[in-house]
Amino acid sequence: MKNNILIVDDIHSIFMEQAEAKGYHCDYRPLIKPDEAMQIINNYQGLVIRSKFKVDKQVLDAATNLQFVARAGAGMDNIDEAYAAQKNVTLINAPEGNSDAVGEHAIGLLLSLMNNLNKGDAEIRNGSWLREANRGYELKGKTVGIIGYGHMGHSFARKLSGFQVDVIAYDKYKTGFSDRYAREVSMEDIVKHSDVLSLHIPLTPETNGLVDDEYLFHFKKPIFLINTARGKAVKTQAVLNAIKAGKILGAGLDVLEVEKFPALADQQWFDELRQSGKVILSPHVAGWTFDSYRKLSEVMAEKLVEVR
Repeated sequence: MKNNILIVDDIHSIFMEQAEAKGYHCDYRPLIKPDEAMQIINNYQGLVIRSKFKVDKQVLDAATNLQFVARAGAGMDNIDEAYAAQKNVTLINAPEGNSDAVGEHAIGLLLSLMNNLNKGDAEIRNGSWLREANRGYELKGKTVGIIGYGHMGHSFARKLSGFQVDVIAYDKYKTGFSDRYAREVSMEDIVKHSDVLSLHIPLTPETNGLVDDEYLFHFKKPIFLINTARGKAVKTQAVLNAIKAGKILGAGLDVLEVEKFPALADQQWFDELRQSGKVILSPHVAGWTFDSYRKLSEVMAEKLVEVR
């Protein structure tokens, strides 16, 4: 039983190699169903997950020998963190492993929006050559507001450093974080000065529904909105309303309040979202690249030392 790790999702083999080199035994079962995992989870000291497996009170009660849960990603919203702490279960995540992927994806969404790349491409394929209708904006000289300055926010700021922009950042949970890439400001400054707003925050009761009609109403300038964080932080209908009102010039959304089909298609706002030429969508892949697939597992394996 000692040093056994149950892996219930697809991860890079480098994790198993490095974990076993440290004395762990890995049981790699990426296709296991939650009810099957519940039957055997008490036999393991460690549990490795990604996003599909929810570590709730029921799981933590069943896992009587569990010492740690490792998440191959950044967000921990599929884990009951408070109850895990009560059970003395250590939680490991790996934001260092996919922060570059997220930063680059956010840059890609932003540049595509500002230059109408998706729209122009679709029009040409349909036989239209519309130059003036696709005139874009330059990033140089703009103010980019970042909410959340952890690994993801810092990565995005670092990748913006060559664009000659003013990067400002707000983080409710830290102070004194100004660096060569971003300047710490208040939320009021974000709302007052931003030409671009990019979210890099976890999903918590405080961030759930943060970007709603009222929040967007207070922005002083029309903005480009980027969300590569958590879908539930943004009210989709509020974004669509702000687009119609001219408050949002374009939105790049890697995450949505409701994800995957058929549930997504059932949302009242989905048809409007789908038809909007001012929105670019991607299927929650900002942090999921061929490179981050390996790096996430490497980071997790390195952190195993902390719980030996």
